[in-house]
Amino acid sequence: MDGRRAGLIDGLIGVTMFSGSLVATRFAVIGLDPLFSTHARATGAAVLAGIALAVAPKPMPRPREFVALAIVAATVVVGFPLFSALALREIGAGRATLFIGLLPLFTAAFAIARGATAPRPTFWLFALAGSAVVATYALSGSLSGTLSGDGFIMAAVVSAGLGYAEGARLSTRLGGWRVISWAVILALPWALFGTLRAWPDWSLVPTSSIGGLAYTAAISQWLGFVFWYRGLERGGVAAVSQLQLLQPFLGLILAGILLGETIDLGLIAATVAVVGCIVGARMAAARPKPAPTPALRGSAP
Repeated sequence: MDGRRAGLIDGLIGVTMFSGSLVATRFAVIGLDPLFSTHARATGAAVLAGIALAVAPKPMPRPREFVALAIVAATVVVGFPLFSALALREIGAGRATLFIGLLPLFTAAFAIARGATAPRPTFWLFALAGSAVVATYALSGSLSGTLSGDGFIMAAVVSAGLGYAEGARLSTRLGGWRVISWAVILALPWALFGTLRAWPDWSLVPTSSIGGLAYTAAISQWLGFVFWYRGLERGGVAAVSQLQLLQPFLGLILAGILLGETIDLGLIAATVAVVGCIVGARMAAARPKPAPTPALRGSAP
């Protein structure tokens, strides 16, 4: 199996795990404060990461790489969980899908800004088309919400896009699982302080909220990133990032299974259209240019 295809498989596994994040966060904030939920999921992920780093071989991050790891920690460990938890207190998961569908664009844009990739112009056409499909489907439902809720989920998307791009760049040396592991370890002092400060009365917390918190800590905040960053590293940021377009639909399917919501033909049609956009974006994503063949001695310039 070539690296690009393996990267797509890793990315798909990561996206599938992430697809439960909004549903799990929604469950968590029903019975838990959003700030506590954010701190506690990071603390739980840091425990798992610490165990993994303790038994795994080096390499250790270089001093300058800790700056990039701090960016990853600030965005995907703090920013996205906090902003999405605050947003889901005010808007529904259906409205949030409108913004989550913009993640591939922000991921690719930040990767370009960091010099990690340079997709062809047709890539943007497919990316915009895929995002438009997600937005159209989201707008077709009942999407009542608030301006502050929209602002929070937009901030979450921007944070995730930056964190995904920065983490993918670091993964080429450290490996994807080490990137997210070091990121949650760096955030542990902040996370642990917030967890202990807002410690709830667990007798009043419903089981569904505890389950949602456990999912976000183990899967959304750590294991999903192990596959996601490895996928971005092996398959290319521009191509693999388009798999994020599936996340809203996978999340709605999961919500249908867990909450008994109806999966209509519109969802199926939109999913097919998104898959087509992902395939097109992957084909349009830039590939490394082959090194020029040296001219033969004595040949014409």
